[in-house]
Amino acid sequence: MAYRTVLAGTDGSASSFGAVRAAAYLAGATGATLVLACAYLPMREKERAAAADRLGGRGGLGHKVTGSTPADDALRAAREHAVAAGAGQVVLAAEQGDAVDVLIALAGRHRADLLVIGNRGLNSLAGRLLGSVPSAVTHRASCDVLVVHTTGGGKG
Repeated sequence: MAYRTVLAGTDGSASSFGAVRAAAYLAGATGATLVLACAYLPMREKERAAAADRLGGRGGLGHKVTGSTPADDALRAAREHAVAAGAGQVVLAAEQGDAVDVLIALAGRHRADLLVIGNRGLNSLAGRLLGSVPSAVTHRASCDVLVVHTTGGGKG
């Protein structure tokens, strides 16, 4: 099957970049557009103020903990991995909300043929008891889903 739009979720972690690279390779090989997606939740004011103080307040990097800035930073780093892995056209999408809800919504909005995510959390005890992003996405997505082995010594 030739994919037209591949969506990959990232949270900026090294393991999520394994999924980004796999998605980028597939997008590049099929000439598909690659959409890199990152969900974020707003910080509570107390947490935001503490993080901003630790990062240097107004004169330092304190502004980096507000709004979608951390997600935007994760997406810029993911784009570097994607381009290096062969992706041509790359679209970045940071959206506020729960990771599963955001990935499913973005896959629908971008008419993704394939949604790529890492397996982090899939085999953890908490993941088995509470559910995990990879598990929930595979159950809710209306397109193909590729779960890339990115943890536990995999190739990610």
